[in-house]
Amino acid sequence: MWNYWIGGKDYYAIDKQVGDEAAAAFPSIGEVARHSRVCLGRMVRHLAVEEGIRQFLDVGTGLPTHDNTHEVAQRVAPESRVVYVDNDPLVLVHARALLVGRPEGRTDYVECDVRDPDRILAEAARTLDFTRPIGLIMFGIMGNVIDDDEARAIVRRLVDALAPGSFMAFNDGTGVIDKKGREEGIRIAVERGSAPYVVRTPEQIAEFFTGMELLEPGVVSTSRWRPEHNPFEPPPEVDAACGLARKP
Repeated sequence: MWNYWIGGKDYYAIDKQVGDEAAAAFPSIGEVARHSRVCLGRMVRHLAVEEGIRQFLDVGTGLPTHDNTHEVAQRVAPESRVVYVDNDPLVLVHARALLVGRPEGRTDYVECDVRDPDRILAEAARTLDFTRPIGLIMFGIMGNVIDDDEARAIVRRLVDALAPGSFMAFNDGTGVIDKKGREEGIRIAVERGSAPYVVRTPEQIAEFFTGMELLEPGVVSTSRWRPEHNPFEPPPEVDAACGLARKP
């Protein structure tokens, strides 16, 4: 459904059907999806250009679409290494076929659930050097871990394994603007077989960055994290919040 909302082409008829039903209850989900995607590109570009990051661990990548993590990073630095992680074997089949990086760099794929961070780290270490800085990408994944304590423990385990000077880019759904619509959209999707998802407040999302140094502008609506210059007005807020932080 996410690939459908984002304007991609890799989805089944049932994804479109349920996606349309969920969007009827939560009309802004398409904007959330699209702003999340372009924000991912801005964050990865910042890490590659401004911070010199050459390794990326993208957990919960989803089906490939335009400007995937390795494409953005290797456009700047062809030698960049990227490991994609997802628990859906179909996603990994598509990833291996479509997410082919530059020959100077490397892309790898790990089929694993986010609830098994130790295995993610062990398999990612085949490609990434954990003694050097890594950009950890956690976009739209932790809402699938319903328990707050478990979710924070997973992120803490992943961040603890990173070298100083690493970064975490984090984005997840909120219910600040349309909580009722968001929850109804989730209910419809779950009833039709989608994985459960919990929305958290921006303050709860900020807790995932505990012990890290948040870059400006901090935890904000996803559409408002360093948007492209607009001389008229800032982009409208969407029901998702994000931040980018450095591990000291």
